[in-house]
Amino acid sequence: MAEQTAHTEVPGGHAAFPPFQRDTFPSQLFWLAVSFVLLYVLMAKVALPRVGAIFAERSKRIGDDLKAADDFKSQSEAAHAAYEKALADARSRAQAIAAATREKQAAEAAATNKRLEGELHARLTAAEQSIASTRTAAMGNVGAIAQDTASAIVHRLIGTAPADHEVKAAVGEALKR
Repeated sequence: MAEQTAHTEVPGGHAAFPPFQRDTFPSQLFWLAVSFVLLYVLMAKVALPRVGAIFAERSKRIGDDLKAADDFKSQSEAAHAAYEKALADARSRAQAIAAATREKQAAEAAATNKRLEGELHARLTAAEQSIASTRTAAMGNVGAIAQDTASAIVHRLIGTAPADHEVKAAVGEALKR
Protein backbone atom coordinates (compact mmCIF):
# COMPACT_ATOMS: atom_id res chain seq x y z
CA MET A 1 0.00 0.00 0.00
CA ALA A 2 1.11 3.42 -0.74
CA GLU A 3 1.67 5.78 2.11
CA GLN A 4 -0.99 8.36 2.30
CA THR A 5 0.12 11.90 2.65
CA ALA A 6 -1.76 15.05 3.23
CA HIS A 7 -2.72 16.72 0.08
CA THR A 8 -1.33 20.21 0.19
CA GLU A 9 -1.92 21.08 -3.34
CA VAL A 10 -5.15 22.23 -4.70
CA PRO A 11 -6.21 20.58 -7.91
CA GLY A 12 -5.57 22.84 -10.80
CA GLY A 13 -1.99 23.82 -9.86
CA HIS A 14 -2.67 26.46 -7.25
CA ALA A 15 -0.49 26.87 -4.18
CA ALA A 16 -1.17 24.92 -0.98
CA PHE A 17 -2.89 26.23 2.14
CA PRO A 18 -0.26 28.40 3.96
CA PRO A 19 -0.34 26.70 7.38
CA PHE A 20 0.50 23.46 5.70
CA GLN A 21 3.54 24.81 3.84
CA ARG A 22 6.81 23.62 5.36
CA ASP A 23 8.81 26.71 4.69
CA THR A 24 6.45 28.90 6.82
CA PHE A 25 6.43 26.60 9.92
CA PRO A 26 9.25 28.29 11.85
CA SER A 27 7.78 31.78 11.53
CA GLN A 28 4.33 30.45 12.39
CA LEU A 29 5.70 28.74 15.50
CA PHE A 30 7.55 31.93 16.50
CA TRP A 31 4.41 34.09 16.20
CA LEU A 32 2.39 31.42 17.98
CA ALA A 33 4.81 31.54 20.91
CA VAL A 34 4.88 35.36 20.92
CA SER A 35 1.06 35.54 20.76
CA PHE A 36 0.72 32.93 23.50
CA VAL A 37 3.18 34.75 25.78
CA LEU A 38 1.49 38.13 25.14
CA LEU A 39 -1.94 36.64 25.68
CA TYR A 40 -0.73 34.89 28.84
CA VAL A 41 0.82 38.10 30.21
CA LEU A 42 -2.28 40.11 29.28
CA MET A 43 -4.54 37.56 30.99
CA ALA A 44 -2.27 37.18 34.03
CA LYS A 45 -1.67 40.92 34.57
CA VAL A 46 -4.95 42.51 33.43
CA ALA A 47 -7.96 40.22 32.98
CA LEU A 48 -7.44 37.67 35.76
CA PRO A 49 -6.80 40.29 38.48
CA ARG A 50 -10.02 42.08 37.46
CA VAL A 51 -11.98 38.81 37.51
CA GLY A 52 -10.34 37.90 40.81
CA ALA A 53 -11.24 41.32 42.21
CA ILE A 54 -14.83 40.85 41.06
CA PHE A 55 -14.95 37.41 42.71
CA ALA A 56 -13.36 38.78 45.89
CA GLU A 57 -15.79 41.72 45.97
CA ARG A 58 -18.77 39.40 45.41
CA SER A 59 -17.49 37.02 48.06
CA LYS A 60 -17.09 39.95 50.48
CA ARG A 61 -20.57 41.24 49.63
CA ILE A 62 -22.07 37.77 50.13
CA GLY A 63 -20.22 37.45 53.44
CA ASP A 64 -21.44 40.89 54.53
CA ASP A 65 -24.99 40.01 53.47
CA LEU A 66 -24.82 36.73 55.41
CA LYS A 67 -23.48 38.58 58.46
CA ALA A 68 -26.24 41.19 58.14
CA ALA A 69 -28.81 38.42 57.76
CA ASP A 70 -27.47 36.75 60.91
CA ASP A 71 -27.61 40.11 62.72
CA PHE A 72 -31.19 40.68 61.56
CA LYS A 73 -32.10 37.14 62.58
CA SER A 74 -30.66 37.64 66.07
CA GLN A 75 -32.44 41.02 66.33
CA SER A 76 -35.65 39.38 65.20
CA GLU A 77 -35.26 36.59 67.74
CA ALA A 78 -34.52 39.14 70.47
CA ALA A 79 -37.57 41.19 69.46
CA HIS A 80 -39.70 38.02 69.41
CA ALA A 81 -38.42 37.05 72.86
CA ALA A 82 -39.17 40.56 74.15
CA TYR A 83 -42.64 40.37 72.60
CA GLU A 84 -43.31 36.99 74.20
CA LYS A 85 -42.09 38.30 77.58
CA ALA A 86 -44.24 41.43 77.29
CA LEU A 87 -47.22 39.28 76.31
CA ALA A 88 -46.64 36.95 79.27
CA ASP A 89 -46.29 39.96 81.61
CA ALA A 90 -49.49 41.48 80.23
CA ARG A 91 -51.33 38.20 80.72
CA SER A 92 -50.10 37.86 84.30
CA ARG A 93 -51.07 41.49 85.03
CA ALA A 94 -54.50 40.90 83.49
CA GLN A 95 -54.96 37.76 85.60
CA ALA A 96 -53.87 39.67 88.72
CA ILE A 97 -56.29 42.50 87.94
CA ALA A 98 -59.09 40.00 87.28
CA ALA A 99 -58.34 38.17 90.55
CA ALA A 100 -58.27 41.45 92.49
CA THR A 101 -61.54 42.53 90.89
CA ARG A 102 -63.13 39.17 91.69
CA GLU A 103 -61.95 39.41 95.32
CA LYS A 104 -63.20 42.99 95.59
CA GLN A 105 -66.59 42.08 94.13
CA ALA A 106 -66.82 39.00 96.37
CA ALA A 107 -66.02 41.16 99.42
CA GLU A 108 -68.61 43.76 98.36
CA ALA A 109 -71.17 41.00 97.74
CA ALA A 110 -70.43 39.46 101.14
CA ALA A 111 -70.78 42.87 102.84
CA THR A 112 -74.04 43.53 100.98
CA ASN A 113 -75.33 40.06 101.89
CA LYS A 114 -74.40 40.60 105.54
CA ARG A 115 -76.09 44.02 105.58
CA LEU A 116 -79.23 42.65 103.89
CA GLU A 117 -79.31 39.66 106.26
CA GLY A 118 -79.08 42.07 109.19
CA GLU A 119 -81.91 44.19 107.80
CA LEU A 120 -84.01 41.09 107.08
CA HIS A 121 -83.32 39.75 110.57
CA ALA A 122 -84.34 43.08 112.11
CA ARG A 123 -87.52 43.17 110.00
CA LEU A 124 -88.25 39.54 110.84
CA THR A 125 -87.77 40.21 114.53
CA ALA A 126 -90.02 43.27 114.32
CA ALA A 127 -92.61 41.27 112.37
CA GLU A 128 -92.48 38.43 114.91
CA GLN A 129 -92.92 40.92 117.76
CA SER A 130 -95.80 42.57 115.92
CA ILE A 131 -97.39 39.14 115.29
CA ALA A 132 -96.88 38.14 118.92
CA SER A 133 -98.39 41.38 120.23
CA THR A 134 -101.27 41.07 117.75
CA ARG A 135 -101.79 37.45 118.78
CA THR A 136 -101.69 38.39 122.46
CA ALA A 137 -104.17 41.18 121.84
CA ALA A 138 -106.32 38.88 119.71
CA MET A 139 -106.20 36.12 122.28
CA GLY A 140 -107.14 38.63 124.95
CA ASN A 141 -110.06 39.74 122.80
CA VAL A 142 -111.00 36.13 122.01
CA GLY A 143 -111.76 35.50 125.64
CA ALA A 144 -113.94 38.63 125.87
CA ILE A 145 -115.63 37.86 122.54
CA ALA A 146 -116.18 34.26 123.57
CA GLN A 147 -117.74 35.41 126.87
CA ASP A 148 -120.02 37.86 125.06
CA THR A 149 -120.96 35.24 122.45
CA ALA A 150 -121.58 32.52 125.06
CA SER A 151 -123.70 34.92 127.15
CA ALA A 152 -125.72 35.92 124.05
CA ILE A 153 -126.24 32.26 123.01
CA VAL A 154 -127.37 31.24 126.52
CA HIS A 155 -129.65 34.28 126.72
CA ARG A 156 -131.29 33.30 123.45
CA LEU A 157 -131.61 29.67 124.36
CA ILE A 158 -133.04 30.03 127.81
CA GLY A 159 -134.24 33.61 127.74
CA THR A 160 -132.19 34.83 130.75
CA ALA A 161 -128.57 36.05 130.80
CA PRO A 162 -126.14 34.01 132.93
CA ALA A 163 -123.87 35.59 135.55
CA ASP A 164 -120.59 37.03 134.24
CA HIS A 165 -118.37 34.98 136.57
CA GLU A 166 -120.07 31.71 135.42
CA VAL A 167 -119.56 32.59 131.73
CA LYS A 168 -115.96 33.60 132.41
CA ALA A 169 -115.21 30.29 134.21
CA ALA A 170 -116.85 28.23 131.44
CA VAL A 171 -114.96 30.05 128.65
CA GLY A 172 -111.64 29.80 130.57
CA GLU A 173 -112.16 26.07 130.97
CA ALA A 174 -112.98 25.65 127.25
CA LEU A 175 -109.92 27.63 126.18
CA LYS A 176 -107.60 25.43 128.27
CA ARG A 177 -108.55 22.33 126.27
